[in-house]
Amino acid sequence: MENENLPVGRKKITFFHKGKMDITFFLFVVGILVTGLVMLFSASAPYASTYYGNSYYFITKQLGFAIFGLLLMYGISRINYQILRKFAWIIYGIAVALLILVLILPPLKDGFHRWIVIGPINFQPSEIAKFAIVVLFANLISLNYKKMQTFKYGVLLFAGLLGLVCALVVVETHLSATVLIFSIGIVMMIIGGIKARWIALGGLGGISLGALAILTGIVSYGSDRIQYWLDPWADPTGKGYQTIQSLLAIGSGGLMGQGIGESNQKYLWVPEPQNDFIFAIVCEELGLIGALLIVAAFALLVWRGFVIAMRAPDKFGSLLAIGLTFQVGLQAVLNILVVTNTIPNTGISLPFFSSGGTALIMLLAEMGVILSVSRQSTVEKL
Repeated sequence: MENENLPVGRKKITFFHKGKMDITFFLFVVGILVTGLVMLFSASAPYASTYYGNSYYFITKQLGFAIFGLLLMYGISRINYQILRKFAWIIYGIAVALLILVLILPPLKDGFHRWIVIGPINFQPSEIAKFAIVVLFANLISLNYKKMQTFKYGVLLFAGLLGLVCALVVVETHLSATVLIFSIGIVMMIIGGIKARWIALGGLGGISLGALAILTGIVSYGSDRIQYWLDPWADPTGKGYQTIQSLLAIGSGGLMGQGIGESNQKYLWVPEPQNDFIFAIVCEELGLIGALLIVAAFALLVWRGFVIAMRAPDKFGSLLAIGLTFQVGLQAVLNILVVTNTIPNTGISLPFFSSGGTALIMLLAEMGVILSVSRQSTVEKL
């Protein structure tokens, strides 16, 4: 095992791994991805045919991104994850710069500052910010784990880094990404050994500031979503429409579902069924049983990711695997809760299922980092 106390520059880091990757985790990723592609085609075909004149519009692009992402995932799994230590601050700096840039650029969709377009590439800087927080926090915690219970090293530094990113994402009016990034940071701080009272105070402060921002109108989009979450029928043809149609799709699926390709709600009833509300179509076509199997698949993926984290040869690798695994699990849970109207609509996608090429590539690249940790674990055992 590497000496955590040595400065990064003095450690001898080999670029490529010699160990074997965790096949179980790899198969879970591929299995969920393939299922997601099948359901994306089924859910998106009517919408794509109506608005783009091509039923294969979304699946063709997503399939191309998936193939590239899988190759990238495998390639990254071969690279020593310790390399990320040297670029942790750079990745964080790039993420912050992009978050600032997206606020300066004109809004591209619905008046929100979330996307940056460079030629054919369209991406959200918040996706990079999630990864940046995981990498930087994993590096800092592994270097300062003996000081994590002090206010200076365990609270002040991390709160500043996390607060800056969350503040920029809030200004984007991207509630779901803010919740994800904040949660990822807090979980990593807890695992890093921060005192419980600081977590309690920080959580209370974050909730209070969020509630105050919504109640005072600073974040006006949040109050609207809470209102129509509590009573979507208050505006059944407007802001409550998507939620109502989603619930109708879920209810019509019953226990066994209508069958793959047999959804009625995807025929322009559920708005943009290929994106955030694709799980509603999944429930309609596969029923409660199929939906529970998909939830179980995500749970197994998270379980295996945590197993890899526990077997990691050092704290940095363990924290990387925990942070990236937790991100996927939390995002899946939040999406399902939104689709079932358990929590307000936050505009969050379902990992491996929702349409979005750059997001899928980023996600598969992160899975490659987890597989990289698993390869190093096998080397340490030899």
